[in-house]
Amino acid sequence: LADCALPLLAGVLPTANPEEAFKDVVAAFLVGSMPRKEGMERKDLLAANVRIFKEQGQALDKVARKDVKVLVVGNPANTNAIICSKYAPSIPKENFTAMTRLDQNRAQSQIATKLGVPVKDVKNVIIW
Repeated sequence: LADCALPLLAGVLPTANPEEAFKDVVAAFLVGSMPRKEGMERKDLLAANVRIFKEQGQALDKVARKDVKVLVVGNPANTNAIICSKYAPSIPKENFTAMTRLDQNRAQSQIATKLGVPVKDVKNVIIW
């Protein structure tokens, strides 16, 4: 991150302790999630991600600023965002968002294929 020379980056704190990582943060980017492995059922993946995002939500709730903005990147991002927000009840739900552009692109592509039109002609696709 330091190599990026980001002007707003105040510092980097490498830690495995979520409470230390989220102390007084105004923005949290949650990129870590359990990747789906061969032979893994969806329920196993969800169970692993519940553990991860429950712990992060609890830590955010305990030590982050209450106006923190949380971006969940780790897939399934929308599900993980809901889990995280559930365990951070003191942070407004509208402060959580998920990076689901890949899901939106997939939906747009499937709609275009089904309709037999170019992807550029499929407009206003919204996923939730």
